[in-house]
Amino acid sequence: MERRQFIMKGLAAGATSLAVPSLAKANTGDAAYHRDEILRAGSDFLGVTAEALGGAVEKIFMDYGDAPTAYIAGEEVAGAIGVGLRYGKGLVHMKSLQSPTPVYWQGPSAGFDGGINASRVFTLAYFLDDPNQVFRRFPGVEGSAYFVGGLGVNYQRAEGIVLAPIRTGVGFRLGASVGWLAYSRKRNILPF
Repeated sequence: MERRQFIMKGLAAGATSLAVPSLAKANTGDAAYHRDEILRAGSDFLGVTAEALGGAVEKIFMDYGDAPTAYIAGEEVAGAIGVGLRYGKGLVHMKSLQSPTPVYWQGPSAGFDGGINASRVFTLAYFLDDPNQVFRRFPGVEGSAYFVGGLGVNYQRAEGIVLAPIRTGVGFRLGASVGWLAYSRKRNILPF
C-alpha cells in the first residue's frame, strides 16, 4: 500500500512539474510586467502609495503570479439599487505595443447592492497575448464597501484570460453582486 501511494504521489508531482513550467512560461519574459513595474504604474495612476496598493497586488500575485502580460488603466462610474450598471473607459498597456489601445467597458449586475461610486481602475491582465483578446464579456462577482473612499479587488475570467481590477474611488456603496463587464472598442449605452 505504501509503495502504491509513493508511486501515485510521484506521478502527481511529475504532472504538476510539467504543467507549472508551461504556465510560468506563458506568464513571464520580456512581454510581462514585474512586481516593481506594476507597483510603480499602479500607485502613480491610482494616486495612492505603493504600500497602500501593495496588499491588493500581493494577493493577486499570490493567486496568478507576479508577471501580468498587460494592464488597463481607466476610470468608471457605477450605481445600483439591487440591479446595477457600470460604465468605464481606459487604455490597455502592453510592453509589446508602442502605444496603448483604447477600451470601453459596460455591464449590468444584480444582487444585494446599493449606492453610487466613481472609481479609478487599474486592472492586471493575465494570459492576454493581444489587446484584441480583451474585447469580450467577462463575468464576475463583486463585493463593495465605499463610504466616501475605498479600495477593492475582484477577478473576472473568460476563455483563459484573467482580469483583476483594483478600484479606488469615492461615493457610497455597500453590497455584493454578480454580473459581467463587456469590453469594447467603442462606448455603448446599453450594457448588454
